[in-house]
Amino acid sequence: MDASIWSNELIELFIVIGNKRANDFWAGNLQKDEELHMDSPVEQRKNFITQKYKEGKFRKTLLASLTKEELNKALCAAVVKPDVLETMALLFSGADVMCATGDPVHSTPYLLAKRAGQSLQMEFLYHNKFSDFPQHDIHSEGGLNQESSQSTFLCDFLYQAPAAASKLSSEKKLLEETNKKWCVLEGGFLSYYENDKSTTPYGTININEVICLAIQKEDFYLNTGPVFIFEIYLPSERVFLFGAETSQAQRKWTEAIAKHFVPLFAESLTEADYDLIGQLFYKDCHALDQWRKGWFAMDKSSLHFCLQMQEVQEGRMHLRRLQELTISTMVQNGEKLDVLLLVEKGRTLYIHGHTKLDFTVWHTAIEKAAGTDGNALQDQQLSKNDVPIIVNSCIAFVTQYGLGCKYIYQKNGDPLHISELLESFKKDARSFKLRAGKHQLEDVTGVLKSFLCDIDDALLTKELYPYWISALDTQDDKERIKKYGAFIRTLPGVNRATLAAIVEHLYRVQKCSEINHMNAHNLALVFSSCLFQTNGQTSEEVNVIEDLINNYVEIFEVKEDQVKQMDIENSFITKWKDTQVSQAGDLLIEVYVERKEPDCSIIIRISPVMEAEELTNDILAIKNIIPTKGDIWATFEVIENEELERPLHYTENVLEQVLRWGSLAEPGSAYLVVKRFLTTDTIKHHSERSAMESIKEGVLKIKEEPSKKLSGNKFQERYFVLRDGYLFLYKDMKSSKHDKMFSLGSMKFYLGVKKKMKPPTSWGLTAYSEKHHWYLCCDSSQTQMEWMASVFIAQHENDIWPPAGKERKRSITKNPKIGGLPLIPIQHEKNASQAREISRVQEQNLKGCGSVRSMRESLWTRA
Repeated sequence: MDASIWSNELIELFIVIGNKRANDFWAGNLQKDEELHMDSPVEQRKNFITQKYKEGKFRKTLLASLTKEELNKALCAAVVKPDVLETMALLFSGADVMCATGDPVHSTPYLLAKRAGQSLQMEFLYHNKFSDFPQHDIHSEGGLNQESSQSTFLCDFLYQAPAAASKLSSEKKLLEETNKKWCVLEGGFLSYYENDKSTTPYGTININEVICLAIQKEDFYLNTGPVFIFEIYLPSERVFLFGAETSQAQRKWTEAIAKHFVPLFAESLTEADYDLIGQLFYKDCHALDQWRKGWFAMDKSSLHFCLQMQEVQEGRMHLRRLQELTISTMVQNGEKLDVLLLVEKGRTLYIHGHTKLDFTVWHTAIEKAAGTDGNALQDQQLSKNDVPIIVNSCIAFVTQYGLGCKYIYQKNGDPLHISELLESFKKDARSFKLRAGKHQLEDVTGVLKSFLCDIDDALLTKELYPYWISALDTQDDKERIKKYGAFIRTLPGVNRATLAAIVEHLYRVQKCSEINHMNAHNLALVFSSCLFQTNGQTSEEVNVIEDLINNYVEIFEVKEDQVKQMDIENSFITKWKDTQVSQAGDLLIEVYVERKEPDCSIIIRISPVMEAEELTNDILAIKNIIPTKGDIWATFEVIENEELERPLHYTENVLEQVLRWGSLAEPGSAYLVVKRFLTTDTIKHHSERSAMESIKEGVLKIKEEPSKKLSGNKFQERYFVLRDGYLFLYKDMKSSKHDKMFSLGSMKFYLGVKKKMKPPTSWGLTAYSEKHHWYLCCDSSQTQMEWMASVFIAQHENDIWPPAGKERKRSITKNPKIGGLPLIPIQHEKNASQAREISRVQEQNLKGCGSVRSMRESLWTRA
C-alpha cells in the first residue's frame, strides 16, 4: 500500500470501525424487501449504493429527534473521547463537521480532537471534511436545496486573503501580496489549498454560515492584471476576499456559493445581476412587533427582498425613490445596534445586520445606490411622485417665500451660491435642506433654472421639439390642448411627473401675479429656454410654455376642488407669513400634545380631507399614547393668544378650520393641541339629563358685542337653560318667559373670555355667531367645563365620538403614503426643538417601530 495515503492512523481507523459496525449503522433501518441480492442487476446495485451511502436512506434513526444544534453540540462532546463510532453516528445523522465549537482557539471539532490528543477522531474528521448529510426526514432550515448544493463542485486557482474585522482596504493590500490558492467548493464547503497537489487545506469556509456575499463590479488591478473580487462575510465577524481573473469566473463562483446559502423561498434573488446578497434582520409594516430574518439582494439601484411570514414573498424598493434613508442607534439586550430605516411610497423597512461588518457593507451599498448617479433626469434622487427631490425642494421654498415677491424668477442669484447649492443637492438631495435666512430666494430660483438647463436631455425632450412647436398651428384651443396632452403622455415617466410639478408651480405663481407681477407670459419668457434647452428664446417656445401654464387645469385634468384648494392656500400663504409648506406645496401644521411646549410638538401634514378624528388618532399613535378606558381625546383649536380654545368635533374638517385663522388679527398665535376632553361617565350623565328635557341650567354673567345701549358695556347676571338644541336666556330663575334663545347649531363655543372684555371671573365661555359675540362668565373652573361639555354634547346630539365597533379613522391606515422629505424651517428655535422631538420619538419607538412609521407617513404630501 502507498504509505503516503494509507497512514497508520487510517489503517487503525478502518480496523476500529470495521465493516460490520459500519454496516450496522448504514443499514440499521433497512427493510427485508429493500435488501440487495446476489443476482441484483448493475443498475439496481448502483441505486442501492447511492441510497445507502449518499442519501443515507437506511441509516439508524436513534438520533432523528435531535435538532441540528443538538447534533453539533453532541459532536463537539464526542470528538474529545475515543469512541469514533459515536462520532460517525452523529456526523452521518446530520451534525456539521465544521460547526462552531464556541472556543475561539479550537473553533472546529477537528481542533477539539487535536487538543484532546484523539488521533483517530482527527483522522475520521479529516477524511469526512466535505461530508454534508441531511437529518432524518427533516428538510434543512430555510428550505435549502440540499441536492443541488451537494452536487455543486468547483475548483480553480483564485487569489485569496482571509480578513478579520478590520478595514477592507488593508485586506485588499494584503491581496496584492498574496499568491493564488487552489480553491475547491464541494459539499457546502469552500476550502483553499497551497496548490492543487496539497491534501491539507489552509482553511475551510462553511457556506451554510455565510450571511453576506458581495461582488465588486469594478476591476481591482494587481501587477499581473485585473482581478474580480468577491467577499464572503461570516457571523463570526470574519470576511474572506477572493479574486478571479475574469468576470465570468467571478460570476460562476458567486452563483454557486449563493445557490447554497440562499434558501429556496428566496431563490429568485439569485437570478438578478446582484452586487450584494445575504440575510438581514428586518421589521416592516406587516410585523412591527419583532425582528425577523429576511433575504436581500442589491441590483444596481434596486433592493430586492424576500421576507418570511408574508403572502407576497418578494418585494422591491427603488432606492433612488427613497423618501427616507436614515441610520440610528438603538439598545438591544444591553448592546448598541445600528438600524437603517428605508421609506419608499407604501413601504417602510427597518434593517440591521448580524455584525457591524456586514451592516456597514449593506449601509454603504444602499447609500451609494440611493444617491444621484449621473446627469440624466431618471438618475436623480426622486420623491415618491417620481419628481427629482431638487425640483420639489426648490418649488417648496419658492412657494413658501416667493409667492408674494415681485419679479420672482426674473431676478438673478449669485452664480457661486447657485453652484454650491447644485453641488449640495447632487451630493445628497435627500439630506440637504434649504433654510430660510441662510439661502436666498434668488439663488434657489437660479438652482431650479440651472438644473433644468443642465440635465442630459430637455425636460420636454429634444426629440419632441418640432411637435411642440407645430402644435401652435392648431388654432382651435381644445384641439391644441389635446395635442399637448398626447405629447405629454409619450414622455418618459420621470419627465412627465416633473413637468406636471413645474407647470403646477408656475400656475400657482401666476395666480398671485397681482402681487409678484409674474403672469404666465413673464414666466414663459424665463422658463422656455430651460424646458426646451435652447440657447435663445423664440416666440414659438414662449407661446408653448405660456399655453401649458394657462391651460394647466385642462391639460393635466386637475379637478375643480384642487384649484379651489390652491386658491385658499395661496391666500393663506401670502397673508400668513409663518405658515409652513411641504416640498410639493401642501400645508404642514405644528400640533401640540396636551400643552404648548417645545418637547410636545409634532409637525404633521394636514390633507384637504383630514377630519379631526384622523388627526387625533395619528397624533396619539405617533406619541404612543393609549387613552385610558373611559377617556375621550379631542383636537382643540387655540386662538386669540391662547385666550380661547375649542374642541373640534370628530367629523370636522381640520384644514377648513385652520385656513380660517387667516382672518384673525394674529393668525400666527393660533395652533392645534390634542388632549383629553370628556369621559364616558360625563357623556352618560348628560344623556340621562337630556332624557329629562333639560341638559344644563344655571346662573351665568353675560356680555354681548356689539353691546346694546340700554345694557351698557357690563356683564349682566342671567339664568340660562340648555334644552332642545337651544340655549335659553331668562332674566332670573323665576321668569317664565325667556328673553332670548340661541340656536346651538349656528354658534361656535370657546372655552375662555378675552381679557380685554374685563370679565368678572377667570372662567367662562365665548359664543360666536355670524353677527354677534357673547361672553359668558362662570363662578368656577368646574362649572365652566360642565357648561362646555353640555353645549358640545347638545350641539352634536350625543354624537361626539365614533360609535363603538366602528373602525378608527387614521390617515395612515386609510391611505398609507409613507415618507419624510425635509421640511423648511420658519423659526429656527422652534424647528430645532421639533427636530429633537422627531429624533427622540424615533429613538424611543424603534423598539415598536409603528409609531415612527406613523409620523413619517403623516408628513407626506399628496401623490
